[in-house]
Amino acid sequence: MSKVVLKDKMLLCVEKPARYTGGELNSIVKENAGLRFALCFPDVYEIGMSHLGSRILYEVINARDEFACERCFAPWPDMENAMRQNGVPMYTLETRTPISECDIVGFSILYEMCYTNILTMLDLANIPWRASERGGEYPLIIAGGGCACNPEPIAPFMDAVLIGDGEEMIIDVCNAVLEAKRNHMEKAELLKKLAGIQGVYVPALYNEERGENGEFFGVVPNDPSAPEKIQRRIVMDLDRAQYIKKPIVPYIPIVHDRISLELFRGCTKGCRFCQAGFIYRPIRERKMDTVLRQADELISCTGYDEVSLFSLSSGDYSKIHELVPTIIDKFTSEHVSVSLPSLRIDSFLKEDLERMQTVRKAGLTFAPEAGTQRLRDTINKGVTEEDLLRAVGDAFEAGWNGVKLYFMIGLPTETEEDILGIAELARKVSAKFYAMPKEKRGKGLRLSVSASSFVPKPFTPFQWEPQDRKETLIEKQKILRAALKGIRGVEFSYHEPDISVLEAVFARGDRRLADVLEKAWQNGSRFDSWDEHFKLEAWDGAFVSAGVDPDYYAHRSRSVDEALPWDHIDSIVSKDYLKKEYHAAAEAKVTKDCRLGCNGCFGERYATYCKIN
Repeated sequence: MSKVVLKDKMLLCVEKPARYTGGELNSIVKENAGLRFALCFPDVYEIGMSHLGSRILYEVINARDEFACERCFAPWPDMENAMRQNGVPMYTLETRTPISECDIVGFSILYEMCYTNILTMLDLANIPWRASERGGEYPLIIAGGGCACNPEPIAPFMDAVLIGDGEEMIIDVCNAVLEAKRNHMEKAELLKKLAGIQGVYVPALYNEERGENGEFFGVVPNDPSAPEKIQRRIVMDLDRAQYIKKPIVPYIPIVHDRISLELFRGCTKGCRFCQAGFIYRPIRERKMDTVLRQADELISCTGYDEVSLFSLSSGDYSKIHELVPTIIDKFTSEHVSVSLPSLRIDSFLKEDLERMQTVRKAGLTFAPEAGTQRLRDTINKGVTEEDLLRAVGDAFEAGWNGVKLYFMIGLPTETEEDILGIAELARKVSAKFYAMPKEKRGKGLRLSVSASSFVPKPFTPFQWEPQDRKETLIEKQKILRAALKGIRGVEFSYHEPDISVLEAVFARGDRRLADVLEKAWQNGSRFDSWDEHFKLEAWDGAFVSAGVDPDYYAHRSRSVDEALPWDHIDSIVSKDYLKKEYHAAAEAKVTKDCRLGCNGCFGERYATYCKIN
């Protein structure tokens, strides 16, 4: 096993050299192991180190003596240039081993705009991009994460894609690869073995079926060892699942520089635009005792003074009103604060907010998503204007003067009235703050209004809907900006529509996009999720060169009966249920919260997964 040597002059010429040196507190170094796993995050260190899923996998893999898991992050453009100039290959932080010498290179894919960084990391490692060009002398290249639910745009680059919860599945994969290594198994035989593991998709064992004119008919197996559908892997008992015991403490600030405690997985609300709300079902809670034990362990070994209670909607945790004061009381002497980063506006948390601000006021974020009740019913948000005003009122009464409100523009059936409704809600929130006595309301309101652009995602009721065109999104942003002007305390932010359109293309794409991805990278695309690095001309040229029309993927309304590129992935929620919700949206009908009674989203196939009666 060789090791990369980093010269001081190389590190001195790049921004934040601590991104590339390793050696942080609680990092795990194993010089000798039967299998070496490079856990790669295709974005900058500060974002990758904030990803809870990667931290969990790092702990899970390293808990086995025979496995060594080491981290690798996408180098910022200055470091990429320095590595190329100095002949330094992509390497792991723990032992500075070239990732080409590892047994498995695994990518966490959480956002479509990170795909070009995967190619950067493989290119710097001198590993061929296409799986078809890699023999047994190269590492196994795999991926997992939220974007894996539609793996087709990157399928040609991957030997395997892991669908669903990774804690148990990753160990199954590592065991299979270690056995293959010891038995000198051929790669083709190993891939067939991996295809037999629940949740593992092996793209080489499947082909796209197309008509004479290129129309898409589906993805089908080309080998009898491959199942017709890949069933998502689910960890049902989170109390028994392995969690982080000693998280790595970075030398530099990261995006989420605190302890993250996962309260539960899944969501019962059923917002029709929300992919996470469907692909992480069923809901599975950790017991309060488990969460408190984990908090105690993590605070003692890190020195962090903030605990983030993390979930899709933390306020829905059944023991939230007991948990918040208990954590605050338990760690009062250590001045540990609690934050709830994902609150629903119908959560009743007034007393919890008052307790939280006795230590430190962390940020509060609410997501009404739409500006009118009609549109909130269409997307099945299940909250009202009264809920929002009560929630922000509780926050203001508890001493908060900074609140973030998240909205979407471009949602199906949206009208100008819905957009103006966002400004009207912001106006009412501002008025509520300034109606309070001066001595109670703090220095001044900081009301952040953020409007992202709707992106139709797989495995949601809106997966068949078109996305607004760029010009339409820009016009809607202008209308909202003008309507918000002059409202006291409001700051407005929005997402660049070019990036949102590209996200929609890859979210609903097929294997033809692999050619586009390669050409965009060759045109200079890197860190596409960062506005300062996004190069629209590189992507425009790539689509033209590849002969692919992006409108076909982003802006086309799809029939509910047409074949979709992700139909071979079984994400447990039935397609019939998604169709039912799609039609309900057209009539602005609200579907009740699953906690109030089962809506039958799994159908008869997986009814045993759901614990709700």
